[in-house]
Amino acid sequence: MEETITIERMGYTAEAVGHLESGKTVFVEGGAPGDVATVEIVEDKPTFARGRIVRLDEASALRAKPQCGAGDACGGCPWQHLAYEAQLDAKRGNVVAALERTAKFDAARAEELVRPCLPSKRQWGYRNKLELGAAFDEHGTFQLGFHREGTHDIASPGVCALAHDAIAKAPKALRGALRFAQGSSDLGIFRVGVRHSLRTGDLEVALWTTPGAFPRGHMAKTIKSAVKATSIVRVMADPGKARKIKGVETLDGKGCWEEQLGSARYLASAPSFFQVNTAQAEKLVACVVEGLGGRMGEDGPEGLDDLLVADLYAGGGTFSVPLAQAGAEVLAVEAAGSSVRDLRRNADMNAVDVEVIGGDAARELPELGDLDALVVDPPRAGLADGVVESIAAAAPARVAYVSCNPATWARDVARFENEGYRLISVQPVDLFPQTYHVEVASVFERL
Repeated sequence: MEETITIERMGYTAEAVGHLESGKTVFVEGGAPGDVATVEIVEDKPTFARGRIVRLDEASALRAKPQCGAGDACGGCPWQHLAYEAQLDAKRGNVVAALERTAKFDAARAEELVRPCLPSKRQWGYRNKLELGAAFDEHGTFQLGFHREGTHDIASPGVCALAHDAIAKAPKALRGALRFAQGSSDLGIFRVGVRHSLRTGDLEVALWTTPGAFPRGHMAKTIKSAVKATSIVRVMADPGKARKIKGVETLDGKGCWEEQLGSARYLASAPSFFQVNTAQAEKLVACVVEGLGGRMGEDGPEGLDDLLVADLYAGGGTFSVPLAQAGAEVLAVEAAGSSVRDLRRNADMNAVDVEVIGGDAARELPELGDLDALVVDPPRAGLADGVVESIAAAAPARVAYVSCNPATWARDVARFENEGYRLISVQPVDLFPQTYHVEVASVFERL
């Protein structure tokens, strides 16, 4: 069945949204707001449909020429057909929509609260990290590339246009090197991480492997012939989502990766999380510092003297270190062992005092006592049941909530407002140009 529709907006997915004559919502990959397109219905559910563009009858003025030829294969830049200003507008629109649909805000309040999305100066070549999936195919050939979202399929482009120039060609170079180094053997490599800093020049390759014997010297030498790495490490872990880490060993170089964010320097070990767009991460830090009443001075953050601030899901200290630089007394809670070690090391390296608490945020929060302010930057799933209530019991005057998922954030917004807090500012920040992903920096005030 085919039907001609008008694309109305971008959804919080790779797909655009329109409506069929029947009124049913239809999701269309590759569509742009304003397109008039003939679509073939490829999936018809009771409440929605999916369509494939058969013919573009009238192209939207918001379209742009795609820059990455491998985009369709790997799915890594699904919005590259949209002009950048249209991407920013769509991301802001998705945050507004989340407040209306999930937090049940009225449209006027949602529109008033959500600021324009902060653009990324680099719209391509911004990623400091590549995550590559690795596996042997049915022909016994080692494959290294990107997992297309929602599948186990590995796409193998030679270049990633979203990555820094220094690592853009790493997928192809490392694929050849690792094929040579392994020969016909399977050394248990299931993932490869590559990180690069424009500011420090560090380039780290992390091989994620199953535990067992491993030709360390041979592998390090082969990788160094393919990329100019300052650090090569092996992370021994179980494959799958749980990824229980059994150990990390340095095969060559520093054994960690160094980045600079504002006036602070950070060391990150291979298993630890770090934001992939460094320049935009600085804007997130500024949003948090200013949201709690501080400011970004010429020499770094300032103006939070003598405040007792808890930083939950603190990672390696992205927010803890600048909060401490601004004069706050910081209690940082982090569960991942590698991040806890990085956090302690980063506090020392930047000569600030941070009390590091290794443990689960939900468990540790009730033990922290009364707080002046709190920062929370949870995983995509948002805050676990009961955490908002525990935050309310600690009674911080302000809460800064950073989120990478507008849907779970909006759910938690409703929880905060039910616990005596009011959302006072929402700043979308574009860390991921050419994709639908958006970070949200928001601030709540205790009533």
